[in-house]
Formats: sequence, structure tokens, C-alpha cells
Amino acid sequence: MTIYFVRHGADDEGYRGGWSQRGLNVEGYRQSEKLGSYLKENQSSYQVHRVVSSDLQRALDTANEIAKNLNISVESNSEWRETNNGVIAGMPNEIVNERFPGLYFSSLRMEERYPGGESPREFYQRIKETFRKLCEEQLTNDHLENVFIVTHGGVINVVYHIIKNLEWTNKNKSYPASNTGIHKVEYSNGQWNVTVKNFLEHL
Repeated sequence: MTIYFVRHGADDEGYRGGWSQRGLNVEGYRQSEKLGSYLKENQSSYQVHRVVSSDLQRALDTANEIAKNLNISVESNSEWRETNNGVIAGMPNEIVNERFPGLYFSSLRMEERYPGGESPREFYQRIKETFRKLCEEQLTNDHLENVFIVTHGGVINVVYHIIKNLEWTNKNKSYPASNTGIHKVEYSNGQWNVTVKNFLEHL
């Protein structure tokens, strides 16, 4: 019973991410193609039964490349989205810098919301609850399948902090989460542990 977390492929860096619905760029598609092919060639090792994805386009693009190689469907779930950055989602960096000088995730106070979005605290609580529900579902229903969660760098960072029982803030140094990097989380001795970090052999 294994949970794999995968960050989406590369997207254009000239725009603010968060809840942006911009999809992958060419590099991101190539990364996702390679990941899908790698998982197909190594099905006996990964034994993926489910692919669950954030419903933001860059994650769905990545998940679809994985799923078509494994011949399984994608389950879309909005709870695995990146931070809700409100009105600046998908906005060019130049425009954001003009209209909202100095507005970055790390510049917010924990209870301070993005304009039209959520606060770091709300983001953390959302991911904590979503991860708890996933773990509970896997254990309570005696799920023996392995699941791939295609999500975002900020989400994966929160999951690391939860598993390692570390206090999380939006100013913490992030754990590495490269585009299409694989993070393996396994259950043993009554707890979940990260056993593979940011695996990139497929690239």
C-alpha cells in the first residue's frame, strides 16, 4: 500500500501559478511523456492502480500522460490544488509586480489571504485534511492498491512537514519537488514514511 506524490510537469514561468488554469509547456509535456513511458516499462515495480490529480490544467495534463500509458482513468480532485492565489492566478509576473508590488506567498502573514484567495493557514489546513482523508481511506477500507497523486510543489512540501511532524509555515525552506519528481510514501509500523524523495530517473 503505497502513495506516490508527483509534481506536474513544467509550465511557463512568466506567470503566477497557484490556481492558474494554464497548462504545460512543451518541456512539461516531454517530461510527462517520459514519466508515463517509464511507469509503463516498470509496471511490475510500481503497480499503479489509481491516478488522482489536482483539477488544475497543468496537473491534469501530466496525469493524462501517465494514465494513458497505464490504461487507467484519471480521478480529478480539486482538494489537491496548489494555494488559491485569487485574482493573480495566471497573471503575468510583470502585471502582478505593477498592481501588487511585493506580493508573494512567502510575504503573506499566516492568516493573511491573497486578494480573492486563501491564506497560508487555510492552504495548510486544506492539504492536511485532504491527506488525512486519503490515508484514512487507504487504511480503513484496507486498500492494497498503490495510488499516484499528481499535484503541486507547495502541496508536496506540506505533506513532507506533516509526515515528519514538523511545524509548517509559508516561510519555511521547501523540500525539493522537481517537475515530474516522484515521492514515495509507505505505511509501516503504524505510520506513514517518505521512502523515496524527488526521484527523477525517468528524465
